[in-house]
Amino acid sequence: MKTQFRFLVSYLQARLNTDERGAALVEYALLVALIAVASIVILELLGTGISGMFTRVNDQISTAG
Repeated sequence: MKTQFRFLVSYLQARLNTDERGAALVEYALLVALIAVASIVILELLGTGISGMFTRVNDQISTAG
């Protein structure tokens, strides 16, 4: 009976005490990469529109002053 209990305790300790630091690091790296890709795509899609808007505002400020 003691042997089975020790086996059960050691089995549960091995299953519950897992080291997941490496997995968390990979998840954070994937998250940062996803944010970077999304930022680049958004800037590419909106870049010309925003540039045109700033040009129009700059032109209006120049003519008003």
